Amino acid sequence: MTSAEPAACITVLSPGLLTTVQDEGRVGLRHLGVAVSGAADAWSHALANLLVGNASQQATLEITLTGPTLHFSRASRIALCGARIDASLDGQPLPGYRPITVPAGSTLQLGPCRDGARSYLAVAGGVDVPEVLGSRSTDLRGGFGGYNGRALKAGDVLPLHADAAADDALRIPAWWIDGNAAASPTGNDDPLTIRLLPGTDMADGLFDAIWQVDNRSNRQGLRLQGPQLQVRDQRERVSEPVSAGVLQLPGEGQPIALLADAQTHGGYPRIGHVIRADLSLLAQLRPGCTLQFRACSAEQARQAANEQRHRLYRIRQAIAARTLSV
Repeated sequence: MTSAEPAACITVLSPGLLTTVQDEGRVGLRHLGVAVSGAADAWSHALANLLVGNASQQATLEITLTGPTLHFSRASRIALCGARIDASLDGQPLPGYRPITVPAGSTLQLGPCRDGARSYLAVAGGVDVPEVLGSRSTDLRGGFGGYNGRALKAGDVLPLHADAAADDALRIPAWWIDGNAAASPTGNDDPLTIRLLPGTDMADGLFDAIWQVDNRSNRQGLRLQGPQLQVRDQRERVSEPVSAGVLQLPGEGQPIALLADAQTHGGYPRIGHVIRADLSLLAQLRPGCTLQFRACSAEQARQAANEQRHRLYRIRQAIAARTLSV
């Protein structure tokens, strides 16, 4: 450790495909043109934090498709949630969805995600990058927040909070949580059902089609391929507010489902809005995955959100009981 490095830190030996620092995002600034950003899969981000004893707003590492290799200067408690990912510590395979103590000086190697698009690595105490506009999240489009406003690179040193220390021995508990959000993508050929509130604009055929995720998708949105759609009302539109979950229809007739880095305004017709309870499922879809939209009422959306909150509460209680019994 050099004098410039903090006492507790993670050094990035290799960055993976796209690894960023994310928390719950920036709220209350969309009227100023500032995107929310934050974890694309908020459910998995929250679970990883719960497992290591963090509050849900603590910063984690969001790993997309292929993970990084990381060196820990200090013993730390970690958890991996979200897409199942190949993980090993100094050559020993590590499971997900449980709190694991890693010794000082150990190296965590994260390979490809085996199902889903994103995994989340939480460290007890959280990743201690500076807050920008009230959040530690990386805004890739704006180039600020997180670690210098960008994805991680080899040689980056991520400071950890002082309370990130743990027993200096590898500890893998026998218990784990079943934390998949509802029915997570499994990589099979069956389309994933995503519940959608009909939008202010309507497009015939939206709910009849099976859509495939295009490889041009990113944290701003999933580009979908399928039959060409057309809105019923062809009048020119002015820009309107948009957010994560909005389903836009550009002129070529192929929908875009907005994700965490969604812009704040857009001029494309808004043909639907993915319900909050299904946003994490949407964020886990990889290029080539298929989905089908199912119409949903506002009351059904509220009920689904309440059920998800209750499930998170039950998981929190189960983790607390497990921790007290150790």
